Amino acid sequence: MAAKKKAVDFEQALQDLEGLVATMEQGDLSLEESLKAFEAGIKLTRDCQAQLSEAEQKVQLLLEEQGQLQAAPFSDET
Repeated sequence: MAAKKKAVDFEQALQDLEGLVATMEQGDLSLEESLKAFEAGIKLTRDCQAQLSEAEQKVQLLLEEQGQLQAAPFSDET
């Protein structure tokens, strides 16, 4: 059997991304270091986006009304 890719912890990935941004904003990195940090940031961003998309799909599946699945838009305005 093929080993499953270890899921990245969302909170840790977000914290790592924030750290990368802070480091890059300082402006002390060389061009090569900046490119490596940017590449790592893109990967972390994609991992976070994938996890958020998966969570959204799970929420939609959990929203049931009279035995039928109902997709409801998420609104952060309360």
